[in-house]
Amino acid sequence: MITKDGTPLFTQFTAPGALPDGLVPALVDCWTEVSDAGGAAGFPFPPVDPAEVTAAVDRIVAGLDPASSRLVVATVDGALAGWLCLRRDTFALIAHWGTLHHVQTRLAVRGLGIGAGLVRRARAIAREEMGVEQLRLAARGGVGLEDFYGRLGWREIGRWPGALRLAEDDDRDEILMVLSPL
Repeated sequence: MITKDGTPLFTQFTAPGALPDGLVPALVDCWTEVSDAGGAAGFPFPPVDPAEVTAAVDRIVAGLDPASSRLVVATVDGALAGWLCLRRDTFALIAHWGTLHHVQTRLAVRGLGIGAGLVRRARAIAREEMGVEQLRLAARGGVGLEDFYGRLGWREIGRWPGALRLAEDDDRDEILMVLSPL
């Protein structure tokens, strides 16, 4: 997981015991940083409690499984730059599609293609290793995420108007997006 030239390295993890020492605290630090900056990665009310973030990361790691849940991380010069979760249900009726969750990058590397690289790598893993034909995600409206994903080939298929209440006077749409075919 180490590069020394500033080139991002994308690595996936499929089992809880496979994560190297130091990765879980780095995931927590990243998620805390992104959430406290107002990022739409799962904790909408900054500042976040690091204990809550740690518990959420622990649940994600405990659920890693090659067939249904993968963690994809990006590192630059050995340091965590971003990460996401790729999931799918193995029930035959819906096993042909998967979902992306918690897509995020450290603030210092925003605009360098790390997030796009993570999404592209997840797409390849879903198609080539998991046999997924379609990816879905839900994104917070009002922060430009539909444009980010749109540039990567995703299309908006609907919205839940006002579904996310960030403050008493700040309701946001939840944007439903799909990437198909992979």
